[in-house]
Amino acid sequence: MSIEIRTAQPGDIAAITGIYAESVLNGFASYEIEPPTDTEMQNRMATVLNGGYPYFTAIDASGNVAGYAYASAFRTRPAYRWLVENSVYLAPQARGKGVGKALLTNLIDACEKRGFRQMVAVIGGASPASVALHRACGFSDAGRLSGTGFKNGRWLDTVFMQRALGDGNMSAPGPIALP
Repeated sequence: MSIEIRTAQPGDIAAITGIYAESVLNGFASYEIEPPTDTEMQNRMATVLNGGYPYFTAIDASGNVAGYAYASAFRTRPAYRWLVENSVYLAPQARGKGVGKALLTNLIDACEKRGFRQMVAVIGGASPASVALHRACGFSDAGRLSGTGFKNGRWLDTVFMQRALGDGNMSAPGPIALP
């Protein structure tokens, strides 16, 4: 699938909301039960971007949003400031076509350039496709929490994966470079 990766824009919100809503309603990656509104998704995007984190969309050859990915704070306590959590969501027609890998690769690069040192994936429902994507991008297993969510009539596990960025924990960090 031919795609362009670019910084997400406010005009992408309706498509992003639709992609996320499909995942909330039909998948297990998100533990939300009710899809958020466009306004809520706009607020979430603004929080990510205003915090200095990257947020990307994948645009297909027809000009449609095929997926999106962003990094955000894993935890808000100061000692965690070099650790980011990633999120990647794809439109159903974009799955299995390299879109997720393109988004995650760009996200890793952008986070490294900003000075972040570790990236963690919190994979709801222990999705085999998401685990495979993260492994392909250099993540390793960091833990599994069994039965952490109950959605659509079943218990779900949460898988944690981690990847060093730049020097990782091999040297003292410098300041985070905000765009």
